[in-house]
Amino acid sequence: MKPVTVVTGGAGFIGSALIWKLNRSGESNILIVDSSDPGERRRNLAGLSFIDYQGKKEFLKAVVSGSFKPKIKTLFHLGACSSTTETDVDYLTRNNYEYSKHLARYCLETASRFIYASSAATYGDGRHGYRDDEDKIEMLQPLNAYAYSKHQFDLWARRNGLLDKIVGLKYFNIYGPNEYHKGDMRSMVSKGFEQIRDRGVIRLFKSDRPEYGDGEQERDFLYVKDAVEMTVFFSQHPELSGIFNIGSGVADPWNRLAAAIFRALGREPKIEYFPMPSRLRDKYQYHTRAEIEKLRRVGYRGPITSLEEGIRDYVQNYLLPGKYLSASEAQTNKRNK
Repeated sequence: MKPVTVVTGGAGFIGSALIWKLNRSGESNILIVDSSDPGERRRNLAGLSFIDYQGKKEFLKAVVSGSFKPKIKTLFHLGACSSTTETDVDYLTRNNYEYSKHLARYCLETASRFIYASSAATYGDGRHGYRDDEDKIEMLQPLNAYAYSKHQFDLWARRNGLLDKIVGLKYFNIYGPNEYHKGDMRSMVSKGFEQIRDRGVIRLFKSDRPEYGDGEQERDFLYVKDAVEMTVFFSQHPELSGIFNIGSGVADPWNRLAAAIFRALGREPKIEYFPMPSRLRDKYQYHTRAEIEKLRRVGYRGPITSLEEGIRDYVQNYLLPGKYLSASEAQTNKRNK
């Protein structure tokens, strides 16, 4: 039986974009693992090539019992509850931490490649920097329960000596096609586009810190097409292990992102600033920037799409009225032209 590539969270945002990338590279012997009923995320699977789809509970049961039969070549573990406002710690512990431990153990026991999604949210307020140094992760203080659940697994992997055998990827602010199902957790590019379409205005948080003007809070934004290129790189280099940042290496203000959306639509910027809700003030990151020197040092040479170029592609080829296309649907349209 041919070894299979497994993508947990494969019906989700980064997961489905990763499968799109794998398909374009000639790989289709892929098992998707996700919720038993993907709901509206089903459209993310349109046009993708894969051999099977399995519910995440059934997959875990097969892994734990030893009844999962195909040899796994690479397991991309991207499935998780990614809501930064989720407050059910027990649920996050089961779904994000314990589930990941089971899969990591299985891959190590079966000599399978294990690449998992951590998160830039684990860096907290950034007081300890954004360097992907395994020796420093004990110092990090995540600001919300989701980030803590991701941090828990990073710590477990380090304390058990696994970070020289597996790969953890700290994704920063990823935006792009296939995120439509994420509701309020979508990128500001998607939400900002809809605000312009419906009201002609983008709304951004005011700043509560004097060193940042309104809308000048900064994020490391990365186009999803670049994120999956970086992710696949680690499946192509089994000699690599450890934790790596997945970001652009640039800290851009929200005002620049908003201006880029207006520019992609051929409009003049119009921005409204409103007070940050009190429930977010103590958990808000005012600045993030991925240090990607480690990624470059291990051999990743791919170009990184500028914020303006990425937003232009996303808005004009996926978000404009009547399009709202997944990555695979847009590629099919291009071939048919």
